[in-house]
Amino acid sequence: MRNTKKRREEILQLLAQQGNLQVSSLVSRFGVSAVTIRTDLGVLEQQGLIHRSHGGAALKGNLPPEQHIHQKDAINTPLKERIGAAAARLVEAGDNIIIDSGTTTLHMARHLRGLERVAVMTNGLNIAWALADTEGIELMLTGGRLRKQSLSIQGAQAEACLDNYGFDKLFLGVDGLDLQFGLSTYHEAEASLNQKMVARAKKVIVLSDASKFGRISLHRIAQLDQVDMVITDDGISAEYSEGLQRLGIEVIVAS
Repeated sequence: MRNTKKRREEILQLLAQQGNLQVSSLVSRFGVSAVTIRTDLGVLEQQGLIHRSHGGAALKGNLPPEQHIHQKDAINTPLKERIGAAAARLVEAGDNIIIDSGTTTLHMARHLRGLERVAVMTNGLNIAWALADTEGIELMLTGGRLRKQSLSIQGAQAEACLDNYGFDKLFLGVDGLDLQFGLSTYHEAEASLNQKMVARAKKVIVLSDASKFGRISLHRIAQLDQVDMVITDDGISAEYSEGLQRLGIEVIVAS
């Protein structure tokens, strides 16, 4: 299964570089059958990432390049600040929560003051630093390997450490939110850890500025039927506001 995921990831990367590809060239490159390649392309098409054509495929739009966390931190800062403040107001005394790594979730962490008996698990090194001296918070970090690009801790050890915990709320940052594809991120290991977070939380709360709506990154985290609430800004379109609410997701606009 891992080889399959890796092959599909490489197919997307090749499409991003070359625009379109033929099944025959992919068969030669990966040393698998044409049936296997067509299955790969079928899955990628169902995920909304590519268009299939006779004998080949082309990328649907462009997969946006991943930015370093310091670059992300400088983008849409006022919006992230308002979203983070709104998310922090949802945390109550006695809560056990997960805060995912990211820049919007970092703004949330900075607002967690004056609370009592709140346990916070995070895989974000920057978030842990922001909470290190916060009174009333018991801080826990996942184990695992640090990915410097995102200052996130990930891998099998990070996932395993969640097995013995249950959480009231997950505050999740994403790189993409699409009504059909769901929640997505750039990196496979981050997606895998996020999937485990979703499974361990009673309530899943997504923090996302409106620029990420309609965007699809390479790795799916979850379908939208696993999401309870989305906190965003007033740039959200009517299509996405109504679409999310039709799915039973509460939408909070932090204005």
